[in-house]
Amino acid sequence: MRHAPALLLSAALLPLAAPAQELARTPEGWTGTGELGLAMARGNSRSESLNTRLRFSREEEHWKNGFSLSALRSRAEVESDTDGDGIEERRYETSANRYDVSGSSAYRFSPRHHVSANGRYEHDDFSSYDYQGTVAIGFGSRFIDNDRTKFTGEIGPGYRRARTSLDGEVQSSLIGRGLLDLRHQLTDNTELFNTLLVESGKDNTFAQNDLGVSVAMNERFALKAGLQARHNTEVEDASTRRTDTLTTVNLVYNFR
Repeated sequence: MRHAPALLLSAALLPLAAPAQELARTPEGWTGTGELGLAMARGNSRSESLNTRLRFSREEEHWKNGFSLSALRSRAEVESDTDGDGIEERRYETSANRYDVSGSSAYRFSPRHHVSANGRYEHDDFSSYDYQGTVAIGFGSRFIDNDRTKFTGEIGPGYRRARTSLDGEVQSSLIGRGLLDLRHQLTDNTELFNTLLVESGKDNTFAQNDLGVSVAMNERFALKAGLQARHNTEVEDASTRRTDTLTTVNLVYNFR
């Protein structure tokens, strides 16, 4: 599992490195986006950060299927006396290493209502949980659905399996899952979005909110600024914070 984030990053970067004619080819009926953000510092300090995300979906008359991959990797140079000789040496340390895989399938039985099956798995080297995996079913509704604004919600039961990072305890429990997804077209080329996911069980409540704005430069490329907040109610180590935030500015490629 140690090399899985690197493999995911490589998979995400390959489409961006392909010729333009290859990028335009996606399986029939599928659309999606690929995002990439990179930050590097050199000089008095050295650090590197890379985040990437792939999202694909396919919508038919009654069915909508989708999946996404995301990864975050950061390294920074620190000074420490690792060998005890009283002299501090500079070396790189990983400061963030996380990847997330999710998928969903929804059946629309009326213009505004649907039922769905959802799955999510995340691995995080710097969280109170090594991994969290969930599966859930839900009932969903389209509260607003017009040309400029789309606002949907889902709620339903599920099951979570997780392993704590401190003592390796494996936790299994029933959960309640809720999702709110808002997308609003501010202008012809600017879109505001906010997605809130909550998975609550007896061992822990996980919540993630993604807020951002995307500005299209042309049919294929856009710039996207986002703020992600992730929260776990239960942590075993007092030095581990319950809430993580991530601010990104990414280049987005639209697959059509």
